[in-house]
Amino acid sequence: MKTLTLDVDYDCDFDLFGIVSSSREHKLAWTLNSSLRLRLVKQQDLIYDLFAQGRLVISNYLHATENSTLRLLRNRSVDPSPLKKPFLAPDIKEYDYLIQVSNGAGPLAPEELLEQLTRLPEVQYACQFDPNTLKFKENLLF
Repeated sequence: MKTLTLDVDYDCDFDLFGIVSSSREHKLAWTLNSSLRLRLVKQQDLIYDLFAQGRLVISNYLHATENSTLRLLRNRSVDPSPLKKPFLAPDIKEYDYLIQVSNGAGPLAPEELLEQLTRLPEVQYACQFDPNTLKFKENLLF
């Protein structure tokens, strides 16, 4: 029997930041809210069922306005997982949290946001990534 393979290439139109922080997610969300004047609200956890391999449960906070959206995502699965790499983005597993910004302008512009993130005491390190270069970029599409 002949097998057909579907190759799909997604174009990610958002800015992606990685954060190294030892803070708990609710503490980091509170800090981002107070320092960046956001309103990150805890959303239902994202669940990825990877059939025979296991599942990922990713913590998710959202700040949405008419023009832009900012998500704070935990990079590691909240629930214990049998997966060898229980990460939302396994190719950047060194980062504890990911921030995804769609249509960022003003204080959410990439350069300004990165500068503000690095000034926070809860953030040890922050970096911006091009999501189109990541191997598992499909995990970041909602």
